[in-house]
Amino acid sequence: MQGRTYYAPTGGLPPQTQLLTDRAVFTEAYAVIPKGVMSDIVTSPLPFWDGTRAWILSRPLSGFAETFSQYIMEVAPGGGSDRTELDPAAEGVLFVVEGEISVAIGGDTHVMHPGCYAYLPPSSGWTLRNESSGHARFHWIRKAYEPVEGIDTPPPLFLDEADVTPSAMPGTDGKWATTRFVDPADLRHDMHVTVVTFEPGAVIPFAETHVMEHGLYVLEGKAVYRLNQDWVEVEAGDYMWLRAFCPQACYAGGPGKFRYLLYKDVNRHAKLGGFR
Repeated sequence: MQGRTYYAPTGGLPPQTQLLTDRAVFTEAYAVIPKGVMSDIVTSPLPFWDGTRAWILSRPLSGFAETFSQYIMEVAPGGGSDRTELDPAAEGVLFVVEGEISVAIGGDTHVMHPGCYAYLPPSSGWTLRNESSGHARFHWIRKAYEPVEGIDTPPPLFLDEADVTPSAMPGTDGKWATTRFVDPADLRHDMHVTVVTFEPGAVIPFAETHVMEHGLYVLEGKAVYRLNQDWVEVEAGDYMWLRAFCPQACYAGGPGKFRYLLYKDVNRHAKLGGFR
């Protein structure tokens, strides 16, 4: 974990003297949820989770982003769940930002610390406990897995960001790089969760406009992000939620690295729904 930080919310409540002016915004193409919004009063308990609360950052919304939900989970010492995922069709990714959790699946137990990633297939019966003496906080990204005849469901996967070499974007001299936990050519996977890193002053030099939905949680640093027609300042602890085809670009502001956890849906045909 050398040279990396992972911002985690701690809750609380702003004082009565605080001004209401903030950066929170919800538009037809994107939403920005600043870290200051993640207070105690917007958390939710979840069924069969002990000593746990969740900041639910996004969920499927018709006409907006429709493929995924993303939580930040906070689990107290001794807390957790033996019935974690109640939807048998849901796959999941966990990414730890603070503390330590133990995840059991298929007879094996994996201890995860900040920077650790887990892919959890649907109906895998995983359980989770915080057996440490401090609170644990982690992202839980959920998606309904889209099976394809002739392609297997991917197995569980546990990795540490520190053990994965980032892939530099072409022509950037490593100033823009992505830490990929899954091979992009592995069509068993229908979502990718990665860590994107920009060196100070690095940019996305064009307005990306594509079919993939995004959840972006800023782990470290600050930047100015282009979202649709707007430029928005973001910093560690902020969350950006983008529908498909929302134009996006950024300038990393420095003085340190700008890093975020990124979700996107991949490797499947576009659903035709009622247009058949």
